[in-house]
Amino acid sequence: MSPEGYGGALRAVVAATPPSVRDHALRRLPPDRFGDRFPEGATRALVAEAIHEGWLMHYGRPRAFVGMDDDLRLLGGDALFALGLELLAAEADLEAVAELADLISLTARAVAEDRPEWADAVWRASVARLAGAGGGGAAAAYARLAPEDHGAEPSQPPATDARPYP
Repeated sequence: MSPEGYGGALRAVVAATPPSVRDHALRRLPPDRFGDRFPEGATRALVAEAIHEGWLMHYGRPRAFVGMDDDLRLLGGDALFALGLELLAAEADLEAVAELADLISLTARAVAEDRPEWADAVWRASVARLAGAGGGGAAAAYARLAPEDHGAEPSQPPATDARPYP
């Protein structure tokens, strides 16, 4: 199946996946999730889409792929995480590699702690930092949300966004 339609960075992500994953790609892809936050053709835009799709394969419902069993979804998600980090490492973008490592681990923790609203806030902060909009990124967002006592409520409500997430 070859993906058609729009979703420039997402289309490139699908094209870079192993054939066993790519065979499950939608024919018409949705628009890029973060396309409006990065300059056209930016490596970081491709990386954000790859990491996001990989995260959805692990913790949600992928936007670009259908019909995978649980094992293939997990492996496909890992492949997309690796793709994103490999692209950044090839450009020696160590700041972005560190940011995405924080993003992946902290959103996994938020999901494990049954705090999906924290994962949303961490995603927003990380993408903003990667896109050059400033802010402290994933680690700073999680630190603002995570109370010292894990039984307590978050110290600040997560930032809101007009678009539903993820």
